[in-house]
Amino acid sequence: MELEINVVDAFTDAVFGGNPAAVIITDSWLADDLMQSIAAENNLSETAFLVPGEASGYAIRWFSPITEIPFCGHATLASAFVLFNKKPEVKSLNFSAKAVGDLAVTKTGSGQIQMDFPNTKPEKVEAIPDSLLAGLSITPHEVYRNGQAYFVVYRSESDVKSVLRDNESLVQLKPHDVVVTCQSESRDYDFVSRYFWPANGGDEDPVTGSIHTGLAPFWAERLGKNELVAYQASQRGGVLYCRVNGDRVLISGTAVQYLKGQITV
Repeated sequence: MELEINVVDAFTDAVFGGNPAAVIITDSWLADDLMQSIAAENNLSETAFLVPGEASGYAIRWFSPITEIPFCGHATLASAFVLFNKKPEVKSLNFSAKAVGDLAVTKTGSGQIQMDFPNTKPEKVEAIPDSLLAGLSITPHEVYRNGQAYFVVYRSESDVKSVLRDNESLVQLKPHDVVVTCQSESRDYDFVSRYFWPANGGDEDPVTGSIHTGLAPFWAERLGKNELVAYQASQRGGVLYCRVNGDRVLISGTAVQYLKGQITV
C-alpha cells in the first residue's frame, strides 16, 4: 500500500525552523499498530493521521514515535496547511479529536492559520514532586500543572534557556511532561518557554502548540492582556500568536512545506 506523506515545518516561515510534523490522509483509519509504526519510522515529534468526514471536517489523531498523543497543536497546524494547499478555495476547516472535541481552524487574511483550542490554564502546585526537582538543574520559582504538563516558572530568560534536564527523573512524572517558562525580556515577545517530554515522545520538543493553551491564559492573567506573542526557545525556535477568549485559546502561526512523497507500507 502506498500513501502520500507531507512533512511540514510548523510555527515558522522558513524551512528547518519551527517543529516538523508529518501528515497522512486516508479514506479510513489504518490499524493502530500500523500508525504507530509509521510514526516511529518518521521519528518526528508527531505524525498526524486524518480521515475526511462531512463537508470540510476531518477526524484527526496524533502519534509521537512512542505513543498516541491526545492533543497536538503543531501537527494540527501542519495538517491544516496541507489541506488548505490542496483546496485553496477553502477558508475554514473543522477537526475532531476524541480528547479535545471539535477544533475550528481558519485561514486568516494575513496568511496565518488560526486554531481554536480549549483553555487549559494550569493550577498552582503546592507539593512539588521530588522527581521534578531532581530533573531540572535550576530550582523552580513556582510550579503549576494542567492535564498535560508541569509548568515551571523561572525569573529570567537565562534560566529558561540554560536549564538542563535529567530525563530519567522527568520520565517519572508520566503522563505529565514539563514546560519551563518566564516573561520575555525582549520587546518582540510576551513570554518564552521550552518543553521537555521524555514521558511521551522525546527529549525537547521544538515548538509545542498544545502547551500554549495553558501558557497563554497563565501569562494573560499575569500580564493583564489577552493577546500575546510567544517564543519557544528550542534550537529550532518558533513563534506563536495567542489570544485568550474565555474558555477558548486561539493560537495562530505560519508553516512551510519541507517534503511531499510516497511511503510504502
